[in-house]
Amino acid sequence: MQTIANIVVALIAVLHVYILVLEMFLWDKPAGMRAFRQTKESAAATKVLAANQGLYNGFLAAGLFWGALSGAAGYEIKIFFLSCVFIAGVYGALTASRKIIFIQSVPALLGLVLVHLI
Repeated sequence: MQTIANIVVALIAVLHVYILVLEMFLWDKPAGMRAFRQTKESAAATKVLAANQGLYNGFLAAGLFWGALSGAAGYEIKIFFLSCVFIAGVYGALTASRKIIFIQSVPALLGLVLVHLI
């Protein structure tokens, strides 16, 4: 069960690396504008803010990788960072787009359940 939990945690980390790339490097490129439904003008105006968001997603990914690579010793690390992802997803769903709940919060909740079952 620990292996499955760590795989889920690592996959959530990979998702956040992908979000980091979209927000930090592709925000004003076609892929980033399509992903976040931006116009050229709005993407240009918010590029620096998006890069900051991307950096935070990178920190979440780093913490999740740290927890997954720490095995059983990373229990608290995984709980903390999965909880951060869950809360960020709920906040994003309430303030930006409801689909964020499915992209971030649902996987984080699954990860939390699996980590607790270890």
